[in-house]
Amino acid sequence: MKRCRPWLLTAVAISLFAGEWLAQEAKPPQTPPGVKALRDLEYVSGGHERQKLDLYVPEKADGAFPLIVWIHGGGWRGGSKDRCPAMPFAAKGYVVASVNYRLSQHAPFPAQIEDCKAAIRWLRANAKNYHIDTNHVGVWGASAGGHLVALLGTSGGVKAVEGSLGNPDQSSKVQAVVDWFGPADFKPIAERDANPNSTIGQLLGGAPKDNMEKAILASPITHVTKDTPPFLIMHGDKDNLVNFHQSEILEAALKKAGVEVTLVKLEGAGHGGAQFQTDEVKKQILEFFDKHLKKTTASK
Repeated sequence: MKRCRPWLLTAVAISLFAGEWLAQEAKPPQTPPGVKALRDLEYVSGGHERQKLDLYVPEKADGAFPLIVWIHGGGWRGGSKDRCPAMPFAAKGYVVASVNYRLSQHAPFPAQIEDCKAAIRWLRANAKNYHIDTNHVGVWGASAGGHLVALLGTSGGVKAVEGSLGNPDQSSKVQAVVDWFGPADFKPIAERDANPNSTIGQLLGGAPKDNMEKAILASPITHVTKDTPPFLIMHGDKDNLVNFHQSEILEAALKKAGVEVTLVKLEGAGHGGAQFQTDEVKKQILEFFDKHLKKTTASK
């Protein structure tokens, strides 16, 4: 078998996203003491059953807290808001949201990013009810969720992926992004994928090769500008589903635009797994969010 080019995320590999990533997710964390859990909040009134989020709010909320939004993985066709590794951060001076979104079997791209943006607009519109500092919003996601948070970070002003699902007066822009091994450039994949039933084919709503414009629109690197917020990217160098080079090209695009970015290579790590759950990794993520979301936040 020929070895894949280093930049290539193969259709076969990405088709394993859902089962592989879901199998590697940690058990759902327990709600921390002093944190109130609010579940199944509709961020689109009367919308699809997937257009709901869970919210974790410090019980002794005095003032407004920065917000961290978790976007789950699962190949854009599986996964759940129930498993939220960001939840413990609600005990460290944050409000945390965990978002479900329409999957590829429900609607093709850009439905997934439109839902994520609608959730952020809803959170801003309801900020006073949940003690959210609307000026300091961070996002974090893994695998397909890593792709969606990277797209949230890079497409803040892109109307083609904004959607019209509620609260149009609110911004969907975010101020910090933690991307765990998400694909960043679909173009080289689409050029070689003529299968409408591949995972990317299902995401795009047809054979990727015939949907090149959508593939480019869905690629976070397409939208990088000097106004893109800071990124922390974490990726295992033994990831056989999303090649590490996907994160390298995103890092390069961000640096070229003058955006602050840190790429952490986890030696020996695959597509998720225990090396993403260590105290050191959690510390790096917390320090990143503290740096970029608490710079001028009054709530302590």
